[in-house]
Amino acid sequence: MRTIAVYPGSFDPPTFGHLDIIDRSSRVFSRVIVAVAKNLRKDTMFSAAERMVMLRKLTRSYPNVEVDSFRGLLIEYVRVVEAHVVVRGLRAISDFENEFQMAHMNKKLSPEVDTVFMMTGERYSYISSHIAKEIARFGGKVDDLVPSLVRDRMFRKLGKRKSSMEPRTAGKGAKIR
Repeated sequence: MRTIAVYPGSFDPPTFGHLDIIDRSSRVFSRVIVAVAKNLRKDTMFSAAERMVMLRKLTRSYPNVEVDSFRGLLIEYVRVVEAHVVVRGLRAISDFENEFQMAHMNKKLSPEVDTVFMMTGERYSYISSHIAKEIARFGGKVDDLVPSLVRDRMFRKLGKRKSSMEPRTAGKGAKIR
């Protein structure tokens, strides 16, 4: 039996945590659709098209993974692509409550669709897109959070160079209090 799974998210930007879930999902399901949400309520750093380009480059070594986008209810998108599984990554117990609620609502709306939770690998459990963006905004090092392709695009988008990650010192003669 071929199982199609949808891994939805904003992926703004894609992180090593996202890639961990994609890698592991690709080994469990015959086809994985990474579905970039076009969420009008969320202020994103990258457009949906930019996120899709990055994800396609990052997942090109997976023959059973494809990247798409959707707007509206996830469960409607899942029906359109004829999937029967939604994959959700969990970093910490704090993620579970919201994901649990969403899984039950999706089950109510579409009983034939199951949600599978995957714990993000321990080494990625502290990573979130929000944290990566915040660190990048201040010129911090994000090499352990996102792939270099994503890092470079983040700094370009923010108008920062990678060298801006060097610590700044006070000007000559300045007093530090």
